Formats: sequence, C-alpha cells, structure tokens
Amino acid sequence: MKLISVNVGRPREIEWRGQMVRTSVYKTPVSGRIYARRINLDGDAQADLKGHGGEHRAVFVYQAESYQYWRETLKRDDFVYGQFGENFTVDGLEMADNKVCIGDRFRIGSAIFEVTQPRVTCWRVGISTGVPEMPALLVTHKRPGFYFRVIQEGDVGAGDVIEKIAEGNERMSVAEIDGLLYLKDHPEDKLQKALSITALSEGWKESLRNLLDAALKGVVKGNAGLSGPPADVPAWTGFRSFVVQRTQKECEGVRSFELSPVDGITLPPFLPGQHIAVRIHPKDGAPLIRMYSLCGPENAAGLRIAVKRELNGPGGIYLHEQVHEGDMLEISAPRGTFTLSAAGGPLVLLSAGVGVTPLLSMLHHIAHQAPTRELWWIHSCKNSAYEAFREEIKTLETQLSAFHRVIIYSSPNDTDHAGVDYDIKGHLNLQQLQAMQLPVESECYLCGPPAYLHNITAALEAIGIAGDNIRSELFGNYLDTATGNGKAPHLPADNTGQGPLVTFSKSKISFRWDPRFGSLLEAAEACDVPVSWSCRMGVCHRCETGVIDGEVSYSPEPLDPPADGNVLLCCSVPVSPLDLDL
Repeated sequence: MKLISVNVGRPREIEWRGQMVRTSVYKTPVSGRIYARRINLDGDAQADLKGHGGEHRAVFVYQAESYQYWRETLKRDDFVYGQFGENFTVDGLEMADNKVCIGDRFRIGSAIFEVTQPRVTCWRVGISTGVPEMPALLVTHKRPGFYFRVIQEGDVGAGDVIEKIAEGNERMSVAEIDGLLYLKDHPEDKLQKALSITALSEGWKESLRNLLDAALKGVVKGNAGLSGPPADVPAWTGFRSFVVQRTQKECEGVRSFELSPVDGITLPPFLPGQHIAVRIHPKDGAPLIRMYSLCGPENAAGLRIAVKRELNGPGGIYLHEQVHEGDMLEISAPRGTFTLSAAGGPLVLLSAGVGVTPLLSMLHHIAHQAPTRELWWIHSCKNSAYEAFREEIKTLETQLSAFHRVIIYSSPNDTDHAGVDYDIKGHLNLQQLQAMQLPVESECYLCGPPAYLHNITAALEAIGIAGDNIRSELFGNYLDTATGNGKAPHLPADNTGQGPLVTFSKSKISFRWDPRFGSLLEAAEACDVPVSWSCRMGVCHRCETGVIDGEVSYSPEPLDPPADGNVLLCCSVPVSPLDLDL
C-alpha cells in the first residue's frame, strides 16, 4: 500500500448556476513532504466547516483504484488526482472502501492516522468532477472514500509506504457504514454494532442513533439519520373541514378561533408548539393558505388558533372580518418540529407579541403534565392592550408550583402599573436576562420577529446557555424576512407556468409550475425561499420538507425515500396542485 499523491487546496470563489459559491473541493498535488497536523495538512483548509473539517475529518482519502473505476464506468480519461476532493490519493487493494474499517490505524511517513467515517455526501464533488449525479453514484457504487483523524502529527509525502498498525473494533468497513446511513436498509443489529465502534465520529453516531431510535419505535419509512429524530406522521393528509365553534378577541389585533371537525371524529393529541395550515376561499381571488400555531391544550376536543390582523395580510383580514361562529374552514393536520422535548429540567419560554401562541400550548402542557417543573414565562409586548391571553396565563400560573412570570412592556399605557401589570419597561436585553439568574442548563424556546430572535438568542448564549438548548420559531409576515442573500421571498421572475399550482405556505407564495425549474428546490431558489440542501440528488435529505396536500414524482428516485407526509425537494416535481410547509 502506498501514498501516491498528497493534495491540498484553500477555499476559493467559483461561479456555479449563476452565482458565486465558496469551496475548497479543488485539491492540487504537491511535491516534497508536508506536515499533517491535528486539524488538517499544512496548506489545506475547508470552506464548509459544518460538513467538512475538524479533528475527525482532518484528512480525506480516496483510492487510485476508484479513479480507474470511474474512468471506465463514465468513459472519462481526464480525471486527475485531487479531483474528488481528497488530500491523500492511495494505492493498494487493502485501502478500498470495502476493505478499510472504521477504527483502522495506519502509519504514513512519521504520522499515524485513524479511519473515522465515510465521506460526507456533498454537491461540491459534482462540480469538481463535472458529474452532477456523483454524490449519489459514490453511495450506490460503494466508493465514497473516507476520513482520517491524526493520531500522531508528522510529515508525509508521495511515495510513502502505508503500514497498517491496528484494526478497529467490530470490523465494519467504510462502505458498509456509508450504506447503513444513506441506503434504505437499516438493520437494528448492524446499527447497534456500528454504535459500539470506538473511533466512529460523533456526528455519524448521532445519525445512527436516530436511525436506531426510529427502528425501535417501529418507524419504517424515512431516514431519521439524515432528517433528524422521527416526527409523528401527520394525522391526516390534505385538508379536513372544521366548524368555527367560538371566536374571541384576545387583545388588540389578535382574535382566536376554536375549531372542531365537521365529521365528529376524535382528534389525536398534537404536540405542543405545532402549527396547522388553514385554507380559505375569499369571494374574489384565488384560495389562500396560511400557517397558524396551535395555542390550546393538546387534549382538547378541537383546535384553537390565534390570528393577528396585519395591514397587508389578506389571510388575517379575511379571518377577522369574514369568519364567524358556525362557518367552515379547511384545516391541515398539525405539523412542525418546534415542539417540547421530553427533558424535565428548567424551562424558559420567551415570546414577543403574537409569538406567544405556540408557547401557550407548551404552557398548557406543563400545567397539566409537569406542574412542578421549574418554568420561566418571559413575554414582551407593547402594553396591556396588546397582551394576548393575559387572564388565561394567570389561571395556568396557579397550577404551577415553580412558575416565574416576567412581562415586558415597550410602551405602557397610563393605566399600566409597574410591578403589577408589567415588570420591565422597554425591550428585553442581556442585562435583564442576567438579573433573572436563569439556570444555565435551561431549555429555551423562543418565538417572535427576526430581530427579537437574533438578539435574545445571542443574549442567552452570552449568559452561558448552550446553543443546542435554544430553539426558536419565526412568526409574522414571512415576506418581510430576507433570506441569506438579502432578498425577501417572491414569485418567480417569469411567472408564466401552466402546470399544477404550487404553494409555499409559510412564504405565502402560489404560482403555476414551470418545467424550466427542473425540481421543487430550483423553484424555491428562484423565489428566494430559504431551503437547506447539500447533495441535490436525493441522498442527504437536508431538503426534506412537509407536504400539506398534493403529490410529486421523483427523478432520480431518492436512495432512501422520505418519511410519509414529506418530500425531497431536490429531485421532485409536482404532479398535482401542491401545498408545501415551506
């Protein structure tokens, strides 16, 4: 076994699909010897530190034999070492992905390396090779490549002999571990075995734990290892008819609606913090779909939402002005992942304005299921006239033995009394949070406008609360929220499609499908709707999104289909009117 090429590269900007992207997938062979350090090789760096880099992904390894395989399979003779993004190009059959096992150790030059995980599937290898399908091909052809961590720093160079000096426990190959995560079969016994591998990186262990948890719960569809812990499948598909049993003004500009199913079938409990889609049919104009958080107890006979009337919000205006008790509304099943965890430690619920709604359902849950749990209720609004559900929250407070309520008014009325109606005047800030002495192990849930979420998240981290313990959800007019490129979501520039109606419900955008997009992901990008993605080939599941109503077709077929009620945007197109939770 031999190291035949050492390749390094630093991040650079390239043009891709009409935009500039930053990548360091391009690696160039170097002559002479180079030093392998704990994080990477001298002269090398990573652009995407979420997907690449770090101690367990210090050096990426690919095989000369795989280069030859792709030359023959793809009928290409122009591949050069480093083109697959590898730092080490290696030779020898014992270095193949189906031979090397996680935990194997090798001496190369004066350094010692340990195999930690397979390649992270990423779209960038499609750019560097000129084969967009490459992220999927690497998995299906069982040739992903693998990462080293540096056990002993030292210098290496092309021509060095590779000496195997130790074997990993459990003897599971790189290809086997890769397929266990990315392909559709996830046997419990193999997941258990993989999780006992000492050297396997924590990121992969977390993914495999999620897969195992899903398997133990009997969840057989979807890939929890890639999309996160399995969520409950929506109780129904599409929309059901509900009757408005009661409507009530909760504060200035906010009205609640209590809804029960027309068919009388008992509703299963929803998860505190979830939301529903409401489809309304104005007399003039196309149907509107709007998302509203559930704000009642999850064990009620019906559902309750609270709707803020916005000046330029046709959905809220319609519901406030046109919907009365006894009227019908079309409702989707509860959905969403902004929900309480099963933890039982200190809990902090922070909201601003109508952001109170999902947190109110969480408060109901704690009052009925864990009344002794320590809980901080921290709510910001303009003044008492704008404090929704004020009396209801006070009633719930009497059921809680460790409840701390902090109310912040930005502009108190003349009749609002400090210490009685509110505790803080102005806007919540770091100093005020410090004074509350929140336990640093607290779980925090935030809901409010973008600036509020940004500022309060930073303040919570500043007082020592871990980022993993802070979860947030944006409320309000999604169209006012700019994406990472500084643009607000909008209709496609050339909105002349003749296909099925596609609705991005959270973004409040509806348009006719145009085949020029190629996929729902491309359509979302054309509308500047924020979407996570990595592979663009149905492998990584980062673009997995909830379907409220409608059907899609796939091309290519995903390696592991999404969970029921979800869709992979990167490789799907609509075949019927489609409403997405996006």
